[in-house]
Amino acid sequence: MPKPADPAEPISLRLPAEVLAGIEAVAAASERTRSWVMVRALKRYLASEGADVLAIADGERETSAGQSHDFDEVIQESERIVRSVKAA
Repeated sequence: MPKPADPAEPISLRLPAEVLAGIEAVAAASERTRSWVMVRALKRYLASEGADVLAIADGERETSAGQSHDFDEVIQESERIVRSVKAA
């Protein structure tokens, strides 16, 4: 028996009129619901810009916890590696 889809949580959302008009136009053109269009748009945001926001937050937490490397030391080590490869 197939697993049921995850239940959706209803929310209220205020949108600028032009954004709602765009959602409605895409929904009508694709014969989908406004909810379908908004969920697709939000998933795409979360996968791109949202993921960037979370990656930055993770980096800030790691830096605060001392889990980082000094930039100058990284550059010096990179230059040392390049010099050793050129010498070989």
